[in-house]
Amino acid sequence: MKLLITGGCGFIGNNFIRYWFKNHPKDKIINLDKLTYAGHLSSTKDFSSEKNYKFVKGDICNPKLVNELMAGMDVVVHFAAESHVDRSILKPAIFIKTNVLGTQVLLDAALKNKLKRFHHISTDEVFGALSLETKNKFNEQTPYAPHSPYSASKAGSDHLVRSYFDTFNLPITITNCSNNYGPYQDPEKMIPRFITNLLSGQKVPVYGDGRYTRDWLHVEDHCQAIEAVLLNGKTGETYCVGGQTKETNNLELTKKIINLLGKDNSWIEYVTDRPGHDRKYAVDWTKINKELGWKPQHDLDTWLEKTIEWYKDNSWWWKPLKKRAESIYK
Repeated sequence: MKLLITGGCGFIGNNFIRYWFKNHPKDKIINLDKLTYAGHLSSTKDFSSEKNYKFVKGDICNPKLVNELMAGMDVVVHFAAESHVDRSILKPAIFIKTNVLGTQVLLDAALKNKLKRFHHISTDEVFGALSLETKNKFNEQTPYAPHSPYSASKAGSDHLVRSYFDTFNLPITITNCSNNYGPYQDPEKMIPRFITNLLSGQKVPVYGDGRYTRDWLHVEDHCQAIEAVLLNGKTGETYCVGGQTKETNNLELTKKIINLLGKDNSWIEYVTDRPGHDRKYAVDWTKINKELGWKPQHDLDTWLEKTIEWYKDNSWWWKPLKKRAESIYK
């Protein structure tokens, strides 16, 4: 199989390429990435010399390049996106351009080149927020109610992808996942930011009261879910992909990280909340479990500790990124 991966130098994308080569070593992969703040060639170091791998620096909004690369491909796995909520508050326009227009360019090229599958990676944030008191979870029938420019742009791209199935019969699938964590995640994001802050002797900034609750999904579980959908998922379908069933709020997660690094709660610094901060996300992954047999394998406590160990052992990767990552918060 020949796969075009967009955004393969980003966090989830590079982990997916690594996972795919490990499990499908004969397949060929082209990685198209613009190398913005979220894409790092250093994240592809261990597989960049694979004979079946090719990296192309470029923009998914470039129709000529996208058409050239898609010729002869079987599958597109579309990770490329502006994905940081804080950045979307500062500069919404780039999120609309990349996440909506870029997706439309890819869809047109997939249609023209008669691809066997266009798989779109999306987020549970398109569904809005849940109250802290509810036991309800997002599922494939949950109405869209995005609250940030980021989630609104992803909602727009989801609707576009579905429209190409309904209008043009393009064989698409979509996964809406919860918050990911694991190796090679940019130190702008919460878990790696807090780990690298503490490793650098800095306090960890907790938004508001810290009760914001997330459904943490290890990146390898996410990769396995995408694999299940690509190999056995039904075209035209959406699958929600969630992590562990136990709810964990940001303050609890922060204390776990602090304890695992041998610190105490004096390292917590409460800071002004960000605008439109969603209280709670929780994902019901019943459909993908029943139809495709997938379920998360990585429990948060064990794999959070392993993630911390990875950042301890790979300062060569994150230290060059840390100064720029912190600049967004100033």
